[in-house]
Amino acid sequence: MAGTTADNAPAVALHGIHVPLVTPFARTGEIAAEALEALAHDVLDGGATGIVALGTTGEAACLDGAERDLVTGVCARVCRERGAMLTVGAGAAGTRAAEASLAGLARWPRTGAALVTVPSFVRPSAAGVLAHFGRLAEVSPVPLVVYHVPYRTGQPLDAAALRALGSLPRVVGVKYSAGGLDQDAVELLGDRPAGFHVLAGDDVYVSPMLALGASGGILASAHLATERFVELAAAWAAGDVVRARALGHVLAGLSSAVFAEPNPAVVKGVLHALGRIPSPDVRLPLLPASEAAVASVLERLAALEAALA
Repeated sequence: MAGTTADNAPAVALHGIHVPLVTPFARTGEIAAEALEALAHDVLDGGATGIVALGTTGEAACLDGAERDLVTGVCARVCRERGAMLTVGAGAAGTRAAEASLAGLARWPRTGAALVTVPSFVRPSAAGVLAHFGRLAEVSPVPLVVYHVPYRTGQPLDAAALRALGSLPRVVGVKYSAGGLDQDAVELLGDRPAGFHVLAGDDVYVSPMLALGASGGILASAHLATERFVELAAAWAAGDVVRARALGHVLAGLSSAVFAEPNPAVVKGVLHALGRIPSPDVRLPLLPASEAAVASVLERLAALEAALA
């Protein structure tokens, strides 16, 4: 569990598995706060180091301001009770708007870090991205984790650019979601700035990322079989290659099924089928997962323990 300082601000614990929580909805459309709280406790019971509120998996773009506050408040309360790491999604494409978004996190002293996406759509130069995060690091009330997801932002960054970001004061990590295990990931993991954590963000590739030295992962698939993802991270950390490979292969298959349709539809469909959230609903422009996609994940979960016995 993450420690705390005297002012109740959490230590930044960016190792292990962090779960970007879905935002469960009741059948009537409002946020199911009790289900969200239960999910947070469940994944922490499974050994997760922390949770992420208001990520892509949490449908943050589809929530209004009051709903985002509700989600953050629930997650902050659970993390305070459990001594766990809380990361909150924040930021914007414009630097001024991103500053305002981050300033709002001062209301939540339990927040350990902000997950901030590389500016999307405007496509600044790498130097512009560096200046953007340099400014945010100066004014943010919490340390920053860069969310590098070029297939969503349209903004690729090479290893040198990511190292430059990681050298900024109070930029403590990157969620690396390049859509695969590429040369830049290999180069970055081979030469990270001191104190800069690389977290796998593409669930299918978490095992090879851990093998190359990633600190952990932020993984939507870890809503399901949380203990096994935690075991995977621990196995690589301990050098138990045989166990890590076996776990990695099986969990990659599970993650592939989870992402067969746009996230978080399949995760929500499975959680609902398991009785863990009151509905499988997502908000437009997302659509609910198909029955076939949900059934595929349920079959893989049922076979998981036998495969790893």
